[in-house]
Amino acid sequence: MSEQDETNLQQQAEPVEAGNVDEGLDVGSKSLAEALRISFALLKLVMVLLLILFVASGFFTVGPDEQALVLRFGKIRGVGEDRLLGPGLHWSLPYPIDEQVIIPVKKVHILPIEDFWYFETESEKLGNPPERVPRRLNPRVDGYCITRNDIITGSAGNDYNIVHCKWQLTYVIDRPEIFFRNIYLVNPEPGQSFADVIPESITPLLKSLAADAIVTTMVNFSIDDAILSKTEIADDVRIMLQDKMDEISSGIKVVSIQLSPVTWPRQVDEAFLRSIKAKQDKGKLITEAEGYAENIMNEAGGSAAHEILSALKDPTLSGKPEAQLWSQLAGTAQEKIAEARAYRTKVVESAKADAEYLRKLLPEYRKRPGLVIQEIYQDAIEIVLENADEKIIVQPSTDGRPREVRIQLNRDPAIKSKTAAQP
Repeated sequence: MSEQDETNLQQQAEPVEAGNVDEGLDVGSKSLAEALRISFALLKLVMVLLLILFVASGFFTVGPDEQALVLRFGKIRGVGEDRLLGPGLHWSLPYPIDEQVIIPVKKVHILPIEDFWYFETESEKLGNPPERVPRRLNPRVDGYCITRNDIITGSAGNDYNIVHCKWQLTYVIDRPEIFFRNIYLVNPEPGQSFADVIPESITPLLKSLAADAIVTTMVNFSIDDAILSKTEIADDVRIMLQDKMDEISSGIKVVSIQLSPVTWPRQVDEAFLRSIKAKQDKGKLITEAEGYAENIMNEAGGSAAHEILSALKDPTLSGKPEAQLWSQLAGTAQEKIAEARAYRTKVVESAKADAEYLRKLLPEYRKRPGLVIQEIYQDAIEIVLENADEKIIVQPSTDGRPREVRIQLNRDPAIKSKTAAQP
């Protein structure tokens, strides 16, 4: 290297004063320095903006009917009640460090269950009548449910009936943490939230558990109970379904389950209608008979007849309490009681009179028994002959030979019985 080059390097290495910077740089160096300065400034601004956006992306809002869980690397963050975030604005570390799971806890979900309904074409679903009713029920496409039949007197066992029915299940998620832990949820697609995939994820589970509860419950009720859609059926299904939900710790609360509509198989429509009419006629006759019995009871014993008769059936009842109960009866019962009492008095008085007569007759009988018996016999004959409508006297045979007697009964139609003639 020449001395001239070393001199130039020493000049470049010497510090340059601030006032002489621009003088020591050429135009290209000035442009490069300005560009670098602006680039560093823009880079700092972009980094600040990115940092602000990163921090702002951690804010999220929980709606008034929602609760949220924050997952940090897949695990729920927080302890105890702090795990659940209520309505309002919250912040967590942005994705992928933290992930927010927002679950609707007050939203009412409605799930129709039509697995027990017969197959319908699209036209029939729109309300149009079927073109042709199948002759047989096809278990591969027709849904149905088994109900208990009424026990028939004299039959060896019990029978079962088939009904078609639709259900509507209403439920809410009341324990979001347990629900998120124990119920499988599909991952949301881009633009979706967990609230969007919840119905799709749990519908198969709910339908399976509800079907099991429905089948188990319906077999305990008759077909008449099912057609009338008695509330006991839906209540029993709801209780059983809730028990199944609690067994698997689903965090789901069954609000209600409704049974409607219910119908019998279309293949037996005519026969079933006749059966319904026969049951209606039976019920009508029973009602009429009960009304007639009630009227007879009221006429015989008054409005309190049932209570009085129930009390009179007590085997320990006797004496004055029993007599008081009999005296409380009204209507024809009192007339019969009065007649019975009068007849009892008459019989007693008659017996007393006969006893007095025999008591007076006893001394004479002891003196002359044959004469007394003959007198009693004559008196009896007089009474008998006096009450006879027609008298036939047969004299004994005088020659000792047997005499044949032939009597023509009712030979004179004009002769009527005295008893019948009495008013």
